[in-house]
Amino acid sequence: MLRGTTSLRKYNAIYLQQVALFGLSLLMSSTILAAVLEEVVVTAHKREQSQQDVGVAITAFTGSQLEALGIEESFDVATVTPGVHISGNLAGQNVQFSIRGVTQNDFNDVIEAPNAVYLDEGYLAVAQAQTFTLFDIERVEVLKGPQGTLFGRNATGGLVHYFSRKPNPNEFEGYVDVTYGEFSSKANAGKVTIEAALSGPLSDTFAGRFAFKRNDQDGYLKNRYPDNAFGGQSLGLSDSNAPGKEAGDDLGSDETIASRSSLLFQPNEKLEIHLAYNYANSEVSTGPYQSISTIAVFNDLQTEGGEVINVIDTPSDETRESIVSGTAQDGGSDRGDSGTFANVAPRPVPGGDFFGYLDPDGDDFTFSGDFAFGDQGKFKTWGINSRIILELASGKTLTAVTDYKEYEKLLFIDVDSAPVNQLANYAATDSSSFTQEFRLNSETETTRWVLGIFYLNIDNDSDNGLKGPDNSLPLVFGAFPPHFTNGGDIAVDAQLQTDSWSLFGQMEWDLTTRLTLLTGLRFIREKKDYDMAQGLYASISPHKIHQGDRVTLNAYKADSSDIIWTGKLQLDYHLNDDLFLYAGVNRGVKAGSFNAPLAGTFFNLPNGNADIPYEEEVLINYEAGFKSTLFGGTTRLNGAIYYYDYRDYQSFLFTGVGGVVINNDVTNMGVEIDLQSTPVEGLDLLFSVALFDVEVEDVPLRVGSLITKDVQPTYAPELQATALVRYQWAGLGGILAVQGNISYSDEFYYNLRNFDADKFDSYVLSNARVSWANTQDTWDVALMVRNLTDERAGVQGFDLATLCGCNEVAYRAPRWYGLKVKRRF
Repeated sequence: MLRGTTSLRKYNAIYLQQVALFGLSLLMSSTILAAVLEEVVVTAHKREQSQQDVGVAITAFTGSQLEALGIEESFDVATVTPGVHISGNLAGQNVQFSIRGVTQNDFNDVIEAPNAVYLDEGYLAVAQAQTFTLFDIERVEVLKGPQGTLFGRNATGGLVHYFSRKPNPNEFEGYVDVTYGEFSSKANAGKVTIEAALSGPLSDTFAGRFAFKRNDQDGYLKNRYPDNAFGGQSLGLSDSNAPGKEAGDDLGSDETIASRSSLLFQPNEKLEIHLAYNYANSEVSTGPYQSISTIAVFNDLQTEGGEVINVIDTPSDETRESIVSGTAQDGGSDRGDSGTFANVAPRPVPGGDFFGYLDPDGDDFTFSGDFAFGDQGKFKTWGINSRIILELASGKTLTAVTDYKEYEKLLFIDVDSAPVNQLANYAATDSSSFTQEFRLNSETETTRWVLGIFYLNIDNDSDNGLKGPDNSLPLVFGAFPPHFTNGGDIAVDAQLQTDSWSLFGQMEWDLTTRLTLLTGLRFIREKKDYDMAQGLYASISPHKIHQGDRVTLNAYKADSSDIIWTGKLQLDYHLNDDLFLYAGVNRGVKAGSFNAPLAGTFFNLPNGNADIPYEEEVLINYEAGFKSTLFGGTTRLNGAIYYYDYRDYQSFLFTGVGGVVINNDVTNMGVEIDLQSTPVEGLDLLFSVALFDVEVEDVPLRVGSLITKDVQPTYAPELQATALVRYQWAGLGGILAVQGNISYSDEFYYNLRNFDADKFDSYVLSNARVSWANTQDTWDVALMVRNLTDERAGVQGFDLATLCGCNEVAYRAPRWYGLKVKRRF
């Protein structure tokens, strides 16, 4: 928790509100707003090029641009990159990217994402590692469409690549950046961030850099527990029905500390050796989900088999557990996730969930929840990265990139997100990854090529499951063995060992002075060894999992060995110095793998263990685009149009209280436009829009269902747009700037079945910033407001209508206003 008295907090809040109003008055009175516009040098083709000379749909931002945009977390870049959204699970504590509708939101870390994330050319192999705090960043590159030829496996939909700042070998430099702010919520939550870096020469051949960041954020989701608590002595429970000591905390807290140490060794002009050590550790609350009351709708129980065909928001006068279409019959519930529906009891409060709970303020940031603990979750990542760059004769360059990382996490969410001690979900991993790449680049007058070999090893140990803690309903009603006196864990232990070898090459050949042929090919051999067991453990604490001996219910072992390939064929045409055209076909691939379903989900699979493996997916992208520079270099206008032929897409089908990955075909076509302009001195403008039409074919309503439908993929808004305006001028002895940006997202589903209640509304997020910098560029002061209109922007959700008569949903944080002071030296 933040330190300080209540009176001081109130004073700070009042002061910041007054300053915010002043800053906003400046914004509204100004006829012009704006964003820093500078051309970014990128390495999308494994060599440095201007963003305007790369035949890839790419969005790139420098570190200073990210700072001006308020990008603090790895996934925040999605809010300013149309065509890119976020998916994942655990209420935003485990976030993955969704690029052009290609996504994955399975909550088990043995499932890799189809959109790769890199840091300094090191692949982040575990899904949890894609969520990290940003600090001391040089730039980010977001590449849309398959990137498998140069970046290999699991870049089916695209990739996001962050680059950290490098040591300065010429002079000492550094900065200290302090930010303080408050959230607009009844939890009276604040946030303090401190970031600093120091860099400089250590000798004639060595330079070093050290950077760190500390973030201390209070929980912004106000908890009223034990209000509306279900249970008590009538069910043989304690009066509070609490799952443990200190239950009922506010949610959304985050205490993170991260650091990076890097060295640069340059013994001569031809050799560079970069070494870096990265460390990050976070302690977070139980995931900040909230509950909405929902009700399942069955088709005819007699003639059509009793299939759940829809889920809707519970009508205010409804007391049935579920609706049978066209009748007044109650279809019952599946509160044990057994696949069997029975009438247990009507809803005690009309319009409420199975236990009578209704969120007190709808989608605002107040709720009542029992399984809610501060600093309950933890995730830690550390790694070592080295890059050796050697210039050879005849214009060739040899690069070796070595990367090793370890990942640990244990995160929790309350399944019903209500004051009902029913079940909690946990996700844990203890994993490591190692990658080694050697590549040779060469450039002649008419050709540019790269050849490389790549090796990847992932050792993934994942623990996932459902916890019935002390006083929980499963414990009271005998769902666990008698000796499980304090509850139990319904567990999945999964170990996946992956070894992947690649040989790749790409060549650019100038057919004429303006026309270039680009070809690329990558062969991948991938081996997997899998060992999974489902069972029960006795629970000894709401904060610990899988203690003692396991009671095994099912076990599965398998291995696989596959040879897969990616390729690229493209023509680039420079019509003139200001207009660049490209068109081509690109093949991306992601290997097949194995599910790790929760026990209830597994026992509802029609073929048992035979449904655990799933096949590789293949995406063929037909794309054309242009990049142009207009009006004497003051404006850039880029665009792309594409068609995806996507075979055996690895989609995540969630039913009951768990899910599995299945394979479905997809078609997708889309268009993207990106405009950046500096029409007059001091004024920057940015506008981007992405639109696609995507369809996942023949998705069953559950694994084995005879009813299928064509649906939209999850976390894939079909229309996104971003606009940003910034204006700066000389004033107050320095440079003043005002900036505003907005981003629009269309509605999107968070469950593959596309039921009515499983959808987040469209939203508009807006941010504002007023800043001053001295003429020596050593001091920056900025007043910022994020989520200016306090919009409820959906992040993640799960459909649990048959388990608790509810869905759990999470939203982006409420309005935040803050003050930043930065000192450079």
